[in-house]
Amino acid sequence: MTDLLPLNPDELLTTTRTVRKRLDLERPVPVEVVREALEVALQAPSGSNKQKWHWLIVTDPELKKKVAEYYAASHAAYTGAVDPAEDPSRARIVSSSKHLAQVMGDVPVLVIGAIEIDEDDLPAGNQAGLWGSLLPVAYTKGTDFKPAPRKDLDSVIHLNGW
Repeated sequence: MTDLLPLNPDELLTTTRTVRKRLDLERPVPVEVVREALEVALQAPSGSNKQKWHWLIVTDPELKKKVAEYYAASHAAYTGAVDPAEDPSRARIVSSSKHLAQVMGDVPVLVIGAIEIDEDDLPAGNQAGLWGSLLPVAYTKGTDFKPAPRKDLDSVIHLNGW
């Protein structure tokens, strides 16, 4: 991989958050870089070591536009259900997700992850989470990453009981 940032593992995992508005839409991402990232991803745990995952890498501009159209349609339903006025902290999230929906077709590479599942094993709910996830792949603009505001650790951990 090229242009690595000088981050130790803790910095990498605690400061690189969603950067929807900072995607570099002009800088190409070589398929080889995506392949390297997926090679690392293949080391993730796999239930019973079945490894039923598949990755669709989309670089064709027309296909990316078509995928982006589907994404925008489902995104509209998602944001239509969220009222930032009810929770002002969500306004920034909604704004950045709308931005991504607008530029999804311009992202250098799209990666769609999916898993094989037997029809008999298909759960009734959350099928979209099983069938695929759309990942925009782009270099980021800027390097000023910082930790996200999060709840205090003691408010979310429970030792030996709830």
